[in-house]
Amino acid sequence: MKKIMIAGTHSGCGKTTVTCALLQMLVNRNLSVQSFKCGCDYIDPIFHSRIIGVKSHNLDNFFCDKKTINHILADNKYDYGIIEGVMGFYDGVGESFSSFILAVQTDTPVILVIDCKGMSNSIGAIMKGFLEFRRYNHIVGFIFNRLPESLVSQAQQLCQELHTEYFGYLPYNKEITLQSRHLGLSTDLDINSLKKKMNILSSIAEKYLEIDKLLQYCHKMTFSTFSDDKLSVNRKLRIAVSDDEAFCFLYQDNIDFLKKCGCEIIRFSPLHDSKLPENIDGLILTGGYPELYAELLSKNTAMLDSIREKILDDKIPTIAECGGFMYLHEFLQSDKGEYYPMVGIISGKCFQTKKLQNFGYAKLYAQKDNLLCKKGDYLKIHEFHYWNSTNIGNDFRAVKVSNQKEYTCVHADDNLYAGYPHLYFYGNKEAIQNFLKRCEIYQNGKNTTN
Repeated sequence: MKKIMIAGTHSGCGKTTVTCALLQMLVNRNLSVQSFKCGCDYIDPIFHSRIIGVKSHNLDNFFCDKKTINHILADNKYDYGIIEGVMGFYDGVGESFSSFILAVQTDTPVILVIDCKGMSNSIGAIMKGFLEFRRYNHIVGFIFNRLPESLVSQAQQLCQELHTEYFGYLPYNKEITLQSRHLGLSTDLDINSLKKKMNILSSIAEKYLEIDKLLQYCHKMTFSTFSDDKLSVNRKLRIAVSDDEAFCFLYQDNIDFLKKCGCEIIRFSPLHDSKLPENIDGLILTGGYPELYAELLSKNTAMLDSIREKILDDKIPTIAECGGFMYLHEFLQSDKGEYYPMVGIISGKCFQTKKLQNFGYAKLYAQKDNLLCKKGDYLKIHEFHYWNSTNIGNDFRAVKVSNQKEYTCVHADDNLYAGYPHLYFYGNKEAIQNFLKRCEIYQNGKNTTN
């Protein structure tokens, strides 16, 4: 098992394109591949998974310590692990939580992608800056994106002068352009269209990238043992998790965490199913793009009724984050501006804004005892959403990590956590244990009633 990171000089430089090309090339060679994404992004891992056929994972050093990150990295068997960086290589909250720090923590060699459009000799200045900004940065070489063929020899010469490796280039080709939505690639690219683009991309990459040389620089995995005495197992709980086109933001690591606790995961579709799965002990409404499917979600009144009854009457323990939180409102504005009725257990409406709301990492301090924690305890969260709510909640006080800005958010009681903030379970182990304990109580109550 070997690993390498594909990082970039900045967001939009082409690191996702290079990562997807590399994944497809390895799949074409019948090698077992596992992909990872630095940070809390949902969308790029969706594309990784569609290419390699298995779920991608996140590596986030805001939520997790070094030991946990290395456990997640080494927890699957594969020939090559490809890690895609986030933003610019040195970017995070300051330098914290950056791809650079993650590369150091995991001892992973880094290939940096440079977007060369509009540059020639200035490419060398960027290379030198990234190589020397921090020593021991694990950068082993460069891939040059959108580089004119006339500048290839110059790029190779720059690599020689700076004592680093040349791993090839990608010329500009509009056929392999992947559309963006909000913070990442668009999730509405159908699988056939994606396969077509990936086949074109991999054929181009085979011609212009030095894949054999790249694989030689992959670093052998250092295995990390992981144990947590607080991780209670053998619960035999059935947890229903939304998973469809509208609710597609789901950390695979959260699912893995629940399975390690002995849970059975029952996936369901608020779009297509008529009711919640039978005999469930807990409910997780994930994030996604419900605004794109607002009319269809609203028309599925049987599912709306099923969820409303289960939460309000049965008091099933429920986590609803971002898109799932929006779904629980009385009304949701679609991306076309129309309002549609939703589940209706949270009064108010969700509406579109023109900019990101409360984007970034934060700590949530509980204002009262609730499903996940006691008053005064905190959760680690991340927010990214363009929609907002007339009733965002006030049961937690959020403190942004980047600038210490404070605001209130989230609806929470003994059986509900509903708000825009996303949870990463490995970074909130005790809180998720509390959720599962409440699910056990709910399960025992059902058995007693029956």
